[in-house]
Amino acid sequence: MFKTHLRNLKFTMDSFQQVDEDVRQHPNILFRPIPGLERFRIQMKKGVQLVDKCSKVRPWKLNAFKKPIYTSKLVALNASLNTLLSVLTVHIISDTRARVIDVATTLNQIDANIVAQYQNQNQGWCAIPEPPPFTVGLDVHVEELKMELLKDEASMLVVTGLGGCGKTTLAQMICKDQKVKEKFKGNLFFVIVSKKSNCLVVQELCRKTGSLVPSFQEEAIAFNWLQEFLNTIGQDPLLLVLDDVSPGSDSLLDKLDEFKRPNHNILVTSRVQFPRFGPAYLLGTLEPGDAMTLFRHSASRSDRSSYIPDNLAEQIVQHCKGFPLAITTIGRSVCEQPTEIWEKRVTELSKGSSILDSEDYLLACLQSSLDALDERMPIIKECFIDLALFPEHRSIPAVALIDMWAELYGLDKDSWSIANIHELTNRNLANLVTRNGKTEIDGYYSEHFVTQHDMLRNLAIHQIGQDEIGKEKRLIIDICSDNLPKWWTEQKNKPKKTRLLSISTDGLSSEKWHDMHLPKAEVLVLNFQTENYGLPKFVKKMSKLKVLIVTNYGVLQADLSNFKLLGSLANLKRIRLERISIPSIRKNSMQLKSLQKISLFMCSIGQAFSNSSIQILEAFPNLVELNIDYCDDLVELPVKICDLIRLKKLSITNCHKLSSLPEEIGKLEGLEVLRLRSCTDLVKLPGSIKDLTKLHLLDIYKCFSIKELPEDIGEMSGLEKINIGQCSRLQELPVSVLNLGELREVICDDYTENLWGEPFKSNLTKIKISVVKEDFNLNWLHNL
Repeated sequence: MFKTHLRNLKFTMDSFQQVDEDVRQHPNILFRPIPGLERFRIQMKKGVQLVDKCSKVRPWKLNAFKKPIYTSKLVALNASLNTLLSVLTVHIISDTRARVIDVATTLNQIDANIVAQYQNQNQGWCAIPEPPPFTVGLDVHVEELKMELLKDEASMLVVTGLGGCGKTTLAQMICKDQKVKEKFKGNLFFVIVSKKSNCLVVQELCRKTGSLVPSFQEEAIAFNWLQEFLNTIGQDPLLLVLDDVSPGSDSLLDKLDEFKRPNHNILVTSRVQFPRFGPAYLLGTLEPGDAMTLFRHSASRSDRSSYIPDNLAEQIVQHCKGFPLAITTIGRSVCEQPTEIWEKRVTELSKGSSILDSEDYLLACLQSSLDALDERMPIIKECFIDLALFPEHRSIPAVALIDMWAELYGLDKDSWSIANIHELTNRNLANLVTRNGKTEIDGYYSEHFVTQHDMLRNLAIHQIGQDEIGKEKRLIIDICSDNLPKWWTEQKNKPKKTRLLSISTDGLSSEKWHDMHLPKAEVLVLNFQTENYGLPKFVKKMSKLKVLIVTNYGVLQADLSNFKLLGSLANLKRIRLERISIPSIRKNSMQLKSLQKISLFMCSIGQAFSNSSIQILEAFPNLVELNIDYCDDLVELPVKICDLIRLKKLSITNCHKLSSLPEEIGKLEGLEVLRLRSCTDLVKLPGSIKDLTKLHLLDIYKCFSIKELPEDIGEMSGLEKINIGQCSRLQELPVSVLNLGELREVICDDYTENLWGEPFKSNLTKIKISVVKEDFNLNWLHNL
């Protein structure tokens, strides 16, 4: 019974963890302090220690006398915790029933849950990505595979085929099938494997179950958790979808095959067959009729009309040989091209081999999508190739591309970079995904992401390979385990003419990397998946570096070391950090005189500037833009931020715990944009905001807790635009609003629109009032 008692204690602790987190996050929900809460937390600490100790116990190392001692401790502590948990639950229920929570607070909680879903996606089938709205030729495959998955026996099905043939779409359609959802209910999980290590895959599965994500240091420990998880489910039906499994994932499939039970089903999609796990289900090409249907759909204009002659359409489809990606890509291009061009293209294809002779030939075929960009839009083509600097199967933040392209191609306005992304999207070379499906018109692009099919990414990599040897403009290094590229170890001191460098690693420490001389590098993109990461030492010699993008793709936040190396970079202008613990780098004092922009996304920032010895103005004397997004530990904006007198744009968004701004914010006299979007706990704006006479945009969208605007807001003589949508507690506008002579646009919702009645409506005749309808669609989260 030892394992059973240990599992029971873990379950009790997880139950309390949820209660405790709710109380900590929403302390105002309860009228009275909860009796026994601190006692419970003390017992929880004991439980953590005991579980940790017992989890390391192994039967062959444990004699018959000690085991009853451990078991009795588990039983006793679990009984104590259950008793306290019952008391807490009753107290919370009785307390919350006595109180009616107002609508604004409820909306606050809903909005905060968006962050929770980003960091810890909902468990079960609701986390499955949506299949494309239009599919063809997959219904028969869905029915065939569904019959196997609905059987009351264990199975592992491997769906294989070339990239772009619809494997992922097929898996998504199966998961959305009503009978499949009815059988597996909450035990339906979808995990993108790609090139992740086994530990990261198990961590991802752990996150999707809603459990606390442990830090697996060893593969054996991760597999122990996986076995315990499957033991907990027991005989309940389970479907685990592993999407895009790479050839090196045999050990993961071995363990899953070893742990399988009746009613436990695993669906694998991969470009390889894994014959040891049974015959693979080959997803081939489309039948001629389906291929033509897909082509007609892809080649149709927005009004679903098509002007492609039948004979030309048939020849194009014939050369595509039923390959879905080729059909879709060429079909959408046909829609924009004169018939004569495609008659010529069909003739050229007729002289070559089959389009499916090899995957490499498909890349060559897709190359035609870039032909028109060579002369007319050379920068657009460069932007397309730049997308390959980011890892496969990852959504690329549009703001990261903005930073790169501003310095590389002189795209000084953010909107110019977004326009380039739209050009790529229109040519089916990329997809622009936004949170609410709407395009922002005030320069807020933090919720815009770019996605790209892996075959198109391969096309970009193919383009990079066409550069003359020794003159490569871009260098992409993908490090798996301890395997460094051979050229790196053999020619480590030879200078390279690379302008853009991207390094992705699954865990190898930069301490083991060889030196590299990159005198012309202007952009450095670092992608990693570990809890600790150090900037490579050769960074300090990258004298022309202008843009640094560091992204932690792991589940947990990471400490970043060697940050002081940046102090030697005289040309560094932009830094973007994602999922980084900022307190870990604040100890490194440095001066970056050229730095103009800092972006922090999902970072720990609460204590970043608390050290009194840090002089932020001396460190960043020319900082123009500061973006802080989804940093959920930021409670108060540090006063030292107000010393950045050259700051023009301050954006603090989705920081749900931010409750106040410093009164000294009026010192930022050069500020032009102040964005406080979705800071749901922010109570008020400081009165000194009236001194921001150069501010032309004020965005407090979804600041639910703000009840009033500063009385002297009318002194902001340069204010041209204000967004007060979803500010549900805002009761009235101060009279001084009538003095906002430059105000031209107000963005609001149905409720806040009513605030702009008389006398404002008759006196502010030049104002355009835009009413935005709220859309709570969360499908955008699946693309992250």
